Amino acid sequence: MAEHRRTEELPEDVGSDDCLASYTHIYSPDLLQDQVAFITGGGSGIGLRIAEIFMRHGCDTVIASRNLDKLKEAAVKLSAASGRRCLPLRIDVRQPDGIAAAVDETLKEFGRLDILINNAAGNFLCPASALSFNAFKTVLEIDTMGTFNTSKVVYEKWFKDHGGNVVNVSATLAYRGQALQVHAGSAKAANDAMTKHLAVEWGPSGVRVNAVAPGPISGTEGYRKLGGPAAEAAGSFQAVPLQRAGNKTEMAHCALFLASRASSYVTGAILVADGGAWLTSPNDVSALLGIAASKRAKL
Repeated sequence: MAEHRRTEELPEDVGSDDCLASYTHIYSPDLLQDQVAFITGGGSGIGLRIAEIFMRHGCDTVIASRNLDKLKEAAVKLSAASGRRCLPLRIDVRQPDGIAAAVDETLKEFGRLDILINNAAGNFLCPASALSFNAFKTVLEIDTMGTFNTSKVVYEKWFKDHGGNVVNVSATLAYRGQALQVHAGSAKAANDAMTKHLAVEWGPSGVRVNAVAPGPISGTEGYRKLGGPAAEAAGSFQAVPLQRAGNKTEMAHCALFLASRASSYVTGAILVADGGAWLTSPNDVSALLGIAASKRAKL
């Protein structure tokens, strides 16, 4: 008798920072109807796909980062693909005053704010002994301070009185002490703790705070910087329980679940979406050092 192995039907995705040519809804298309989401790091990668999937479920979005030209280009694509509004705003998440101005502009444009996606981040491979003090500080400022700054501003200006949902994009780096990632792992560990603390403090105001922790996700800058293509070529994903990298649409679906009424009784949770990678992948220091030396990845 032939052996049949069930395989999941993967959602549509493209490797570039373009919108999907087609999309199959797994939730009701009006799941986020007329809500508004503020997405940091929304001009590319996972952030852009989150914006697209939210907009395909009836949501208007604000995409925010430091590169306004990239944001404007992304906003045109997103609106064309979804028929929803997308407002591109330049911010630096390290600067609370700039965030406050962007949130004010969001409220002026849309009159409400329902969802915050903290996705801004910086990362590269580097051994701790070679990591400059400034590089370590910069990653924590973007990843951790940026998440706190944006969350606090949005809470004070809207969520405190109206409720809302926060989804932090985290990582699994700190779960086992990932080599060459002391900077990003420390930042994401702090963000995981922050997710739980804010869930406790802000819950009575009707605010849910959760996180999604992606593993290796194809078609992203992080995947290219952190050795994803090399691992793929070497067959390393065979060590991952699901034996593949994830894709951006899969991460957007995780964020959609956490940001919507589908998870209405979930707060303080960290949803690991890595195909089981952190459970089984080898912590191969020599291989990672080779990737770091060849790419000299920097912020």
